[in-house]
Amino acid sequence: MTTAIHCLVRGQVQGVGYRAWCQGEAVTRGLSGWVRNRRSGDVEAVLAGPADVVEEMLAALWTGPAGASVSTVEQSETEERLSSDFEVRPTV
Repeated sequence: MTTAIHCLVRGQVQGVGYRAWCQGEAVTRGLSGWVRNRRSGDVEAVLAGPADVVEEMLAALWTGPAGASVSTVEQSETEERLSSDFEVRPTV
């Protein structure tokens, strides 16, 4: 079963390579979607793929790269249409 999840990651997640790490982890897992910084200091992402793989990635978001300190990962289902790639988008 394929699923798409919108995530908002809060904590010390900017200035530590979180977006690049997230993209690498998603590509390694074969997920599609995107990741971007928000001016609020959060990181926002959409992860899409097999439900079990998306769940693994959601768990990984809590750890992130060295230097990250995640306090919250909010998530909700989305029906956003995605390309097959995983991209880093500009800050909003």
